[in-house]
Amino acid sequence: MTNPMANPNRAGMGLPTPPSGWPVGSYGTYAEAQRAVDYLSDSQFPVQNVTIVGVNLMQVERVTGRLTWGKVVGAGVASGAWLGLFLGLLLGLFTTNLLGPVVMGIVAGTIFGVISTAIPYAATKGTRDFASTMQLVAGRYDVLCDPTVAEQARDMLAKLAI
Repeated sequence: MTNPMANPNRAGMGLPTPPSGWPVGSYGTYAEAQRAVDYLSDSQFPVQNVTIVGVNLMQVERVTGRLTWGKVVGAGVASGAWLGLFLGLLLGLFTTNLLGPVVMGIVAGTIFGVISTAIPYAATKGTRDFASTMQLVAGRYDVLCDPTVAEQARDMLAKLAI
């Protein structure tokens, strides 16, 4: 029995493989690289031979604000109340009294929302008192192309002013 990890050609096994091809353009943003490929497509170029590759990947965490107990509890109240309203309306469809399930849903949802946000926040013990978003961004975006048509793609992209 052969070791599948010893096989350098693992593409047939559904494993990720590095991109291949010749570089035909390099762009500062993904939108510019996408515009280049769209230009090739509009020019009837066989774009199935093209790959956009993000190079020099960075994980960027953008801090959006400070977290306080008030903000955490407020967010729990809001999200819980919306969930409770939805569930209350859903249950209210199957009863003769709509108001009872809606009010109960909002109350229960609010309690659940506060608990589900307060416990994780308390567990951090002040070590992460800020909110943020995460992104994976590239330093540049290269457009690679199959070597058999790379020269044609490079010539076409030379005419595109980005």
